Amino acid sequence: MTPGGAGVAQRHDQPTGGPAGRTGIGYEPGGAPGARSAVVDGPYGGNDGMYGPDDAPYTPVMASRSGDDGTDRGAAPDIGADLASHMADEVLADYLHQQSADFLRSLRLHRESGSDAEGAGEAARQLRRAARRISATLHTFRPLTEEAWADQLRSELGWLSGALAREQACAARRERLMAALQRLTGRGPERGDRGDRTGRGDRGKRGDRTTTGPATGSAASSAASSAASSAASSAAPAGDPDPDGALAAGAARAGALLDRQLTLARTRAHSAALQALGSSRFHAVADSVAVLASEAPLARTAAELPADEALPPLVEQAHRRLTEAVAALPLSRAGYPYNAAALAADQRQDAPWHQVRMLVRLSRYARELIAPEAGDLLLAEAGRALEWHRDAAEAAAAAAAAARTPRIAPATAYALGVLHADQRHEVEAARFAFGRVWLPRTPDRKS
Repeated sequence: MTPGGAGVAQRHDQPTGGPAGRTGIGYEPGGAPGARSAVVDGPYGGNDGMYGPDDAPYTPVMASRSGDDGTDRGAAPDIGADLASHMADEVLADYLHQQSADFLRSLRLHRESGSDAEGAGEAARQLRRAARRISATLHTFRPLTEEAWADQLRSELGWLSGALAREQACAARRERLMAALQRLTGRGPERGDRGDRTGRGDRGKRGDRTTTGPATGSAASSAASSAASSAASSAAPAGDPDPDGALAAGAARAGALLDRQLTLARTRAHSAALQALGSSRFHAVADSVAVLASEAPLARTAAELPADEALPPLVEQAHRRLTEAVAALPLSRAGYPYNAAALAADQRQDAPWHQVRMLVRLSRYARELIAPEAGDLLLAEAGRALEWHRDAAEAAAAAAAAARTPRIAPATAYALGVLHADQRHEVEAARFAFGRVWLPRTPDRKS
C-alpha cells in the first residue's frame, strides 16, 4: 500500500451489509443530493466518454440481450431472463471489475505516453471515462455496497477527474472562442492580427462583408441584456455608426487577450495535473481501484438478492430523479426559438440545467449496467444537448471575465461583449435542442 492510501484502499473490518429493507438513497425535491460527486466530472466534458468514439460498450459476463429502443422516458430497458439467472453481486462486481481494469489500463498508457501529448490526452480521457462509470455505479447502487468505503472512493475519483479535466477544458474553451470570433468578424485570426496592427485593418472593405453586419448587429443588441455586454455597449466608439467596424477593430485584441488568459490557465492546469498524479493521494486512489478490480466492496444483501429484483428499482429511482429535475426546467419557454431567456448571464438559471446533465449521466450509466446492449438514444441525444449547453455557458463566462480586465480598449471590450452575447445565444439554442429531444413531438405551437 502507498502511504496515505490506507484509509481509502483497505477494506473495512466491520461486517458488511446495509440497513435492512433499504432500496434507495432518497431524493429531495429540487435536486439530487450527491449527484455532482456521484458522476465525477471536471469543468469540461464535450467528448469525454458520455458519448462518442471513446464510449466503448460494456461487455458483460451474461449472454447478449435485446433492450428497448430508447424512446421510453419512464421505464428501464427490458432486462431479459438471463439477468434473472444471476445474483445482484455478480452483475455489479462484473461491471466494476471491468471498469476498474479500464482505469488501470488507461493509467498505464498515460505513464507510457511520455512526451506524446496527444497520447497522454487520450489516456486521460479514457481514465476519466472509467472513473465516471465507477463513481456513478457506486452512487446509484449505493445500498448494495459497503457505503463508507464506496463514498470515500467516489469522492477521491471526483477529485482526480477534476484535476485531469481542467487542462482539456481550457484548450477546448480557447478553441471555441477563437472560432466564434472568426465567425463573427468574417475573417481568420492571422488576417485579423495584421489588420489590427496596421490601425484599421479591413474597415475600408466593409461593403464586402454582406452577411456579417446583420448578425453582428443582432448580437450587439442582445449583448445589452447581460452584464459583460452592457459594459461593451457603453465602450463602443460613439462616433462610429457602424457596429461591424467597431467589432472588427477590437476582435484581434480581444482574441489576443483571451488567448493569453486561457493559455495561462491551461499551463497552470497542466502543472496541477502533474502534481496531482505524483501525489500520495493519487496513489491511494490507484490502490483503491486496484482493490476494486479484484474484489468489489459489496454488501451481503447483494449476494442474497436476484439481479432482476435488486437492480431495476435503483435504476428506476435514478431515472425518476432525472424526470423530476427536468420537470422543474422552464421547457415550455425554452421550446420557443429566439425566446431570449438565456441571454442574461446568471449562474442561478444555468445551475438547474447543469444538474440535469449530471442526472442524465447517472441514469444512462445505470441503464448501461443492466442492459449494455440497449443504447438509450434519448439519453444520448439529451446528453449531447446539455454538454453543448455547458460548454457555451462556460465560454460566455470566460468572455465576460476577459471583459472585466482593467484598462482594456473600448473596442476590445465591445468585441468581448458581442462574443459573450453570441455564446449566450448558443446556450439558448442548446436549451431549445434539449426540449426538442426530451418532449414528445407535438404540432407547432402558436406564439
